[in-house]
Amino acid sequence: MSTDLLLASGSEIRATLLRNAGVEFDVKAARVDEEAIKQALLAEEATPRDVADALAEFKAEKAANTVTQPYVLGCDQVLDFKGTLLSKPDSKADAITQLGLLQGKTHRLFSAAVIYQDAKPIWRACTVARLTMRQMDEAFLTRYVDRNWDSIRHAVGGYKLEEEGSRLFASVDGDYFTVLGLPLLPILGFLTARGVLDG
Repeated sequence: MSTDLLLASGSEIRATLLRNAGVEFDVKAARVDEEAIKQALLAEEATPRDVADALAEFKAEKAANTVTQPYVLGCDQVLDFKGTLLSKPDSKADAITQLGLLQGKTHRLFSAAVIYQDAKPIWRACTVARLTMRQMDEAFLTRYVDRNWDSIRHAVGGYKLEEEGSRLFASVDGDYFTVLGLPLLPILGFLTARGVLDG
């Protein structure tokens, strides 16, 4: 069944959040070279917010050129730690290193969304959450990574707050949906205003 909205992301958690909110949509993951785009933007001294927004727009734009749905939603999330953007860990050792950097300190997650209509961007939002990780010893972090590697290998920072990663944190300041990678409430507001959702 065709819907009015296409999600240009293969993220299961983003799809689940939209589905749980009663949004009907189709999915077509947009393949872009995120790392190359990110490095080019950082070379131009783009802010973390701008990087997240640009990546979301690239995904929406790529998918919008190949589908018939009137609205195409592109999303992305970046983790900013003291001006450095962390990526998904390459290995268990990399995950342990990232978590070691973050422990006892605060980092920011920027979650961006861009909606395309008629092959051009018509709406965007970017939300931020500040997360403070508790202090932990390396033995615990190693055990955590070993237990959760299959899941966290796909997550920036090496954790998922919706899973066992919640045990790593002392506090979270911001929207839970932002932490999961989707500025859900602004998206729902837009879809309701456009009549895609009743309300």
